[in-house]
Amino acid sequence: MPATSLLGRLRRRDPGDAVLRRAARLTLVASVVFYACRYGAGSSVLATYGLFGTIAAGSFAQLPGPAPQRARILVTALPAIWALIAVGSLLAWSTWSAAGGMLVIGFVVAFAGVGNPRLVGLASAFQLFYILASFPPYQPGTLPQRLGGVTLAIVLLAAAEVLLWPDPVPISYRQLLTRAADGVGAFLDATADALTDPPAGHGGPGRRRARAYDVVAPLGLGRNPPERAPTAAGAQDRALRISAAALREVLAEADRLAGDAPPEPIPDLAAARLLRACADTTRAAGRNLAPGAPPADLGSLDAAIRTAEAAYPVGRGGGTADVPRMCRDATALALADQVRVFAVGVRVAAGARPAVGDAYPTLFEYARHSPWTLYWRQFRSHLAPRSANLHSALRLAVALSVARVGAGLLQLHHGFWVLLATLTVLRTSAADTRTALRPAVLGTIAGVVVSGLLVFLVEEPIVYAVVLPVTLLLAFGVGRLLGPVWQQALFTLLLTVVFSQLSPEGWRLAEARLVDVGLGALIGVLAGVAMWPRGAGHDLRHNAARYLTASGVAVQQTVEAVLGDAPPPEDDLDRVRRRMVLVDSSYCQYHSERHDPRHGRVDWDAALGAGQHVVPGAESLLRRNPPGCLAGWPAAAVLLRDAAGHLRSAYDDLAGEVAHGRAAGPVPAPTDCVDEVDRIRPLLGAVDASAVRHLVEVDRWLAGLAISLARIPSPPTPRGDSEPGPVRG
Repeated sequence: MPATSLLGRLRRRDPGDAVLRRAARLTLVASVVFYACRYGAGSSVLATYGLFGTIAAGSFAQLPGPAPQRARILVTALPAIWALIAVGSLLAWSTWSAAGGMLVIGFVVAFAGVGNPRLVGLASAFQLFYILASFPPYQPGTLPQRLGGVTLAIVLLAAAEVLLWPDPVPISYRQLLTRAADGVGAFLDATADALTDPPAGHGGPGRRRARAYDVVAPLGLGRNPPERAPTAAGAQDRALRISAAALREVLAEADRLAGDAPPEPIPDLAAARLLRACADTTRAAGRNLAPGAPPADLGSLDAAIRTAEAAYPVGRGGGTADVPRMCRDATALALADQVRVFAVGVRVAAGARPAVGDAYPTLFEYARHSPWTLYWRQFRSHLAPRSANLHSALRLAVALSVARVGAGLLQLHHGFWVLLATLTVLRTSAADTRTALRPAVLGTIAGVVVSGLLVFLVEEPIVYAVVLPVTLLLAFGVGRLLGPVWQQALFTLLLTVVFSQLSPEGWRLAEARLVDVGLGALIGVLAGVAMWPRGAGHDLRHNAARYLTASGVAVQQTVEAVLGDAPPPEDDLDRVRRRMVLVDSSYCQYHSERHDPRHGRVDWDAALGAGQHVVPGAESLLRRNPPGCLAGWPAAAVLLRDAAGHLRSAYDDLAGEVAHGRAAGPVPAPTDCVDEVDRIRPLLGAVDASAVRHLVEVDRWLAGLAISLARIPSPPTPRGDSEPGPVRG
């Protein structure tokens, strides 16, 4: 009965047996490598590096993608692993040289993840390779054996990933984007039907709208693990981010159109015809993300845009009767521009480079630069005082360096266990570090007790050789499923079984394990408390405030540009983009931390979404309404400046609220097309018809931003908490 209950518990915690499959692969490879090196070749050095190479790459590395891709990453990483082991072996002659190397390598390895999310999954494994090699004995002559053991482990592990019980292929971000494109395309079709014949479209748009929002929501970077989110500096990942932002903008504009459906059917509405072309292009562009798929043809969309522009209902003298239809057509044209951005972004994400003279030269300018240039720009963006990635890398590097000094000065025989404990306990916030401390200590104590009894009762090395596969499977399969305490206890037992075959020390091995883990955990806790203890939550609040403030300035400067009183706001939009980089990294790390539910006062998806509409919307607006297009119309200038001023104040207020971890206060009330007609109507008269069109489009953009601000919920204040507190990371 207990065995059956335990098995059922494991199956519930491991749907699809993913953890057990991975543990079985690791167990088989580690056992083969260890037996072949220790008993076949008779080399303890080969066995040590082969076994710990398997554990580092098979358990500590979190690799993205299907099995062939993970295997390719492992093999490709071999030169970097050789370099880390070689440097560690050469610096092991002195505690201070090894600690200095740990400081540099610890920072570089951790910080390199800002350029490529795949390195995030390899970071802990890379750290372990240097840590293991940087401890005595100082034997540079054994470097070939060290590299040979690790190489054997990595090659066999890569082969096992492909050949032995491969995991199901995970859903990639590209597949999420394709699914979202299909859902948005269906909503565009339903919205077109609602515009031309509202009774016929009754009920359909609502269901398709809900599905569209459901399939677009997973595109948020914070909703994806680091190894799957397109956060790399390369052109393709950046194009995926632009495509996702454009698709969200398409959905927002389609939602506005659905809300502005005419009370009476308009069978030949130009906006509806354009929407259907946008739906076809959106779906075709989404399918372009599949391997080998042809690029979407933009000819039909461009033709539909030209037709819609020609049919734009301007009328003589601005004809007031046509303004409601102008509102819808302006929204449809803005939507079509974002569909085109999405299609071009998908082309770049699929590997194509934008042609010379192609549309959106500024938006896709990065695709013409080398990968190294793009990586440097990404690194430079994160070399900022409020970068969550910079804080994490510095915290980890300092903690590991201090741990290396402590282990060296105390001359601990198994000093690398100190750094392993620090690496295990240290988290990005003090709260998470404290949470990880208890299971690490309790599990180690339990493992030490069991290990001490084992080495006291069993002295024959052959027994440990026989039970090695069992302890491997328990440590990396059962222990991971049962929880951190079990995992630490079983890992301690595994180390006892391994070192009883490499260098038998009896009960002193268990004693050394307890001392080393205690010291490493203490260093990890001290580093977590002393260095940026509030984690990414604090950085997120600060970065989000600066991002929203810059967004408000960009809105105001965009309006000044179309009024002819300021140059194009390229610098302001670039500032928003740069600050968005830090916000995204803080937001992704924030989701990996533990939060106090009493302080969860900000809906970050909604708050940051209010800023995400600024840059793509401003770029689309300026492409269709060039700077100075509304110059010489004082009445329009007064109206637009007033609206932009209120929006900037709203963004500033929102920035002030989120900086203190609170929900937003009052925001501008959103307006529908009828309200906008009433605002614009007094300005219409003997003016150029194209100016009326520009006025409508700018006013609709400002109204859309007001809608995004109005959607931010205000969570209720928890009972008994009179003063709102900050969000704690």
